[in-house]
Amino acid sequence: MASDAVELADRLVFTVTGRHLNDLQRTILRQVWQGQKYLDIANTAGYTEGHIKDVAYQMWRLLSKVTGEKVTKSTLKSALKRSLLKMGIDVSGASAALGLADSAGPRGALVPVDIAQTAAIAAANPNFVGRQTAIAHLTTLIAQGHRTILIQGEGGLGKTTLAQHFVAQQPVDLTLELLMAKDPADITPVEWVVEEWLRQDFGVEPGREFGVTLDRLRRHLRQQRVAVLIDNLEPALDAQGQFISTHRRYSELLRVLADSRGQTLTLLTSRDRLCEPGIPIAHYRLPGLSVTAWATYFAHRGLPENGDVLAAMHGAYGGNAKAMEILAGAVQADFEGSLGLYWQAHSQDLLGPVDLKNLVESQIYRLQALDPEAYHLFCRLGVYRYQDVPTIPWAAVQCLMADIPAQRHQAIVTSLRNRSLLECRQGRYGLHPVVRAGALAQLTSDAQDSSEWKSAHRAAARCWSDSIQRICSLDDAIQALEAYYHYVAIGDYGAAARVILHSRDNQWQQFLPLGSTLYRMGLVQPVTDAITAIIDHIPPENADASELANILGDLYWIQGRLEQAIACQQNAIAIAQTCLHTEAPDPTTHRWYYLTMLVVDSQLSLGLYHLDLWNLETAATWFSQVIATATGTRHQPWADKATTCLALVLSYQGKQSAAKTLADAVIEQVRGRGQSGRHAFFVQLLGHAYLNLGDLDTAESLFNAAIQAAAAGHYLQIKANALVGLGRMKSQQGDLAGAVEDCRSAIALLDEVGAHGDLAAAYLQCALTLATRPQHRSEAKACFGKALDLFQAIPAPQQVARAQKAWQGD
Repeated sequence: MASDAVELADRLVFTVTGRHLNDLQRTILRQVWQGQKYLDIANTAGYTEGHIKDVAYQMWRLLSKVTGEKVTKSTLKSALKRSLLKMGIDVSGASAALGLADSAGPRGALVPVDIAQTAAIAAANPNFVGRQTAIAHLTTLIAQGHRTILIQGEGGLGKTTLAQHFVAQQPVDLTLELLMAKDPADITPVEWVVEEWLRQDFGVEPGREFGVTLDRLRRHLRQQRVAVLIDNLEPALDAQGQFISTHRRYSELLRVLADSRGQTLTLLTSRDRLCEPGIPIAHYRLPGLSVTAWATYFAHRGLPENGDVLAAMHGAYGGNAKAMEILAGAVQADFEGSLGLYWQAHSQDLLGPVDLKNLVESQIYRLQALDPEAYHLFCRLGVYRYQDVPTIPWAAVQCLMADIPAQRHQAIVTSLRNRSLLECRQGRYGLHPVVRAGALAQLTSDAQDSSEWKSAHRAAARCWSDSIQRICSLDDAIQALEAYYHYVAIGDYGAAARVILHSRDNQWQQFLPLGSTLYRMGLVQPVTDAITAIIDHIPPENADASELANILGDLYWIQGRLEQAIACQQNAIAIAQTCLHTEAPDPTTHRWYYLTMLVVDSQLSLGLYHLDLWNLETAATWFSQVIATATGTRHQPWADKATTCLALVLSYQGKQSAAKTLADAVIEQVRGRGQSGRHAFFVQLLGHAYLNLGDLDTAESLFNAAIQAAAAGHYLQIKANALVGLGRMKSQQGDLAGAVEDCRSAIALLDEVGAHGDLAAAYLQCALTLATRPQHRSEAKACFGKALDLFQAIPAPQQVARAQKAWQGD
């Protein structure tokens, strides 16, 4: 098949050069293999015939280099066959797969598997046994053109181990892994997953809309070869094998990963078959390990051979890999290495077809009888999610043993590790997903009054919160958020809210609630989901409800959902004012400061939202209200921010004298505070005000200061808005090339962030600048169209009218 030839050629090129064939080279190779002429290829691919010939000529030279012989259109098939022989690969299987064999045979019966490489892996890791046939089968599927493969089988069969080893052999540039949570309620939303991949693995910011984020991922997947492993898929599937309603968007991710223009190999593991229509997927039913593989494993663990007993154990557990590991550990730890004694004690319990869940439960019951303290810790360890934070530190284990003498802690943990119930790697601990499910089931059944269940969750939550004193990285923030999930699990929504509202110093020298720090780090959707899941459970007379609404309003603002943002801030103000009225706190107390701060901060936000909608009169009213409320109080910084914003509004309204008076009154305070990055947003707003006033020097200095602070704090949105200001300024100065460059840079940054209102403004400024050049009129119209589309989608009718007026005036 042509697809087989393309993959083999790409493998040869990568082996020699370390680089892969690009999309056009792969297209030419595939169609030449099928007998197409260069002119036909050019028409199909959208290039000229001459360009296709040039690319093909260079590709034949490249293949000649990597194969060591002359390669042309006519010698391609034979050259690939001889290259297989030189590499020591099973040429009969490869030839059959590629259609090169002299005699026909069962297609795919033999495959181009590097047996030496497989044997070397097995020798390096004796725990990985008996999977040579499985590796050969997966390789066959890939040679047949399958790009998305689901490894299916019951729990503990070794699906994950096989997938990890197979992915490790692939010639890829990047490997991405996702472990699906065992409990459907704990499954990470796909939006979070893709955001994390883009940010941590590709080094780019996700979009604000999921469609934009997926498009960004698709572009990167087309640029490099990527292997993706999605493990333990079945919790996300319903009885029909389709994604459950709350996680339907995982199907959209799989379609992107299966993009025919990409270079992605996706392996999934699941107990259930995936039956999503429209996703090209191959299923591979993984069999149990052979009795020979079990014997090899037991011999490596130093257990004496006992063929009949081993065969009986193997048959009872269906060759299950995890059962093999657990049984070997139990035999060593509790029966002095005697398979006979172990099987004599337990054979009646586990004979017949059983799944791994029954095996785990049996091990739990045995643990309960032999080591009650270890049993209690094991059950409590089930409360951890092992998801966003896949393993836990020693402190998180130890906090669950407060009722046990400290000198016993290490021995208890060792007991669990020796029974293969607790995994430990590099000082961090975790439960296998199936094992965790058994621990949770036992914990809930033992705690009839739920006190044990709740106390374990509370201990874990306190541990996560106490372990993070300062947010220095995204990992710190995610770890601090773990406490939220523990409180939600026991229905303590008030405590869950306080996790989101817990203020700490962050890497930008800000003292902010966790939720605010998280969305500044780019996790807009995760924080939105977390707040919306609990906000209706917080009593409306509770001030925490006001602060949650305040943060949620800003989240909606960033996403361009301004109507919802306005409603949130209005609700935040109403709640805070109700608390002030009913509590009547002393103005000298922190309580008064906190409640009044919520009011002025929400009022300021409402002004900013209306400014983005170009409702200038309404925006001015809100800013004036903040100034009247906060001036001369402990909230003076909010008055300074509002004064900055009001100066900007007045400058847009043509009230230059009043605008300059206000701007001059606050420039030193705003400029000084903005140096830390905390107030950089208002520094660039003041820059726009001075630009409107015609003070270009001051405007330029403010824009540059904002860009410097934004770069230090990775505030892409602030940097982009400042660049738009510089673009406006350069356009006025006649530096059209510099103006266009700044606008384009801003658009690129805002496209990463997904801030629709700011992106629309950037497109509008770019359109107006380009329109001054007749040769760029078509590009200007395109930018103007994008600006209108974005403004209309918000919706922001006043911005639409403003844009149309500016364009017509041009």
